[in-house]
Amino acid sequence: MNPVRLLAVLPFLGILGGIVFANRVTPYLFGLPFILGWLVLCVLGTAAVMGAIYLTDPANRTDGGHGR
Repeated sequence: MNPVRLLAVLPFLGILGGIVFANRVTPYLFGLPFILGWLVLCVLGTAAVMGAIYLTDPANRTDGGHGR
């Protein structure tokens, strides 16, 4: 298994594990309550992590311009 794929655990930990620590309203993040801002950042982070996994996966590389 490619070790880069282990990065997929980070969004899981961020959303489910981080909610315990981010469960407050008072500090606002981008004009949103902190917990909602945390979730928005986790969703954007998930997209970034999945993009990095996609770009580093050798199965997504084509040889000679011939797609699947």
